[in-house]
Amino acid sequence: MTQTTAAHTPLDDAPQRIAKALARAGLCSRREAERWISEGRVAVNGEVLTSPAVVVGHDDDIRVDGAPLPEPERARLWRYHKPAGLVTTHRDEKGRATVFDALPKDLPRLISVGRLDLNSEGLLLLTNDGALARRLELPATGWLRRYKVRVHGTPDPARLAALAKGVTIDGVNYGPIRAEFERQQGSNAWLGLSLREGKNREVRRVLEHLGLSVTRLIRLSYGPFQLGHLARGAVEEVAGKVLREQLGAASPARQDAHRRR
Repeated sequence: MTQTTAAHTPLDDAPQRIAKALARAGLCSRREAERWISEGRVAVNGEVLTSPAVVVGHDDDIRVDGAPLPEPERARLWRYHKPAGLVTTHRDEKGRATVFDALPKDLPRLISVGRLDLNSEGLLLLTNDGALARRLELPATGWLRRYKVRVHGTPDPARLAALAKGVTIDGVNYGPIRAEFERQQGSNAWLGLSLREGKNREVRRVLEHLGLSVTRLIRLSYGPFQLGHLARGAVEEVAGKVLREQLGAASPARQDAHRRR
């Protein structure tokens, strides 16, 4: 069996759906690939596809608009300091500015690892590889996300401490959250929050459940990757060696060994 590095998941002998293959090659998202197929733009082994329910492998001749599918790049990862006011999507139905509109034009086509909502800011990880994005998003990875949050109101220390046991809101279960009071500034307070799940709008919903309105939310870190002193709007690639090391450290086998120690 051919071995690959932790940061490299090429289109090889493993069969995969055609939409995934197109996305893996950096041409489009899976949703866009499905649209291209419905428009008759994609052919496999000389046959124009009419359905995305097709599995392809390394030896298949895949073409888009008559051009052969390019070989996928190695998996790469970038740290991006997302400003507030940008949506984390490639195409916004409301016409709002997106994260990807703001990126330098010389970057390859990227996707986000998870999301930050319109009014949130801070660290957003970006990658050219859908398989890597899904791996980093998996709850099994168990990576801690840290946030600095400004809220309107005066936090109750006891209720903040109780979040460490998790909380259920409107039938949705949220895992343990470590919430620390940092300081009060008039009618506002600053909190530090750490969590591992990162469900949609989790921080805002949990704090609103405590009667606190979030007025600023900054993600400081995602697992081992830190916002640090990265300027607002700046993007910086993570070195391949660092990425491989961190993915190796996050593997289930390594985590099990660490727990046994």
